[in-house]
Amino acid sequence: MNVAVQSDFATQRQTMVDCQIRTFDVTDQDVIGRFEAVAREVFLPASLRPLAYSDAALEVRANGALRIMLAPLVLARMLQGAAVRASDRVLDVAGGAGYSAALLAGLAREVIALESLGELSAAAGSNLSAAGISNAKTVTGSLDGATVSGHFDLIFINGAVEDNFEPLLGKLSPGGRLIAVRKIAGQTGKVTRFEKIAGETSQRVLFDASVPVLDAFVRHQSFIF
Repeated sequence: MNVAVQSDFATQRQTMVDCQIRTFDVTDQDVIGRFEAVAREVFLPASLRPLAYSDAALEVRANGALRIMLAPLVLARMLQGAAVRASDRVLDVAGGAGYSAALLAGLAREVIALESLGELSAAAGSNLSAAGISNAKTVTGSLDGATVSGHFDLIFINGAVEDNFEPLLGKLSPGGRLIAVRKIAGQTGKVTRFEKIAGETSQRVLFDASVPVLDAFVRHQSFIF
């Protein structure tokens, strides 16, 4: 990538921060700093790089399967709501080619990027390595977390959930948080933070967001005969 192109992306990145993220009630300077530092275009296929700093969610495909890269303003406000701590062990779920993991890696102690699409998981590993990020690693497996060991201080889900995410709640450490867009039929999606306190899980709605439901967390209709 030549110097002129890099400079243009840097300008677009700062415009994204100033005109999208800061204006969407994102005030956490550590979160803002990550969006200023991490080159979003690096985590996109060449065909989508011209759209890297648009305000839209982007569709990233692997072998016909689809993964949505969340719009920057939604992702930033979710990260702010997650209240990431420097000591956190984080599970980043369905993060595609690694952008959200790269952002989280600068805020937390350790990040496990869990992706069920093998091609994207491999891309995430390459992208994170190329970015010089050493405290994030990739795991390919089901999004319910069955293939990852241990517990996490934060579980960050890049998409909406309707059902079947309870196994992830079971992987929270005491005081741990899970953040995702909770979708209930007939309602607008709600970015929700779940927190495990004294063995019980509480939940708090942070803001509204419209994002696709991840296939692994779709509620399947029950048929009554």
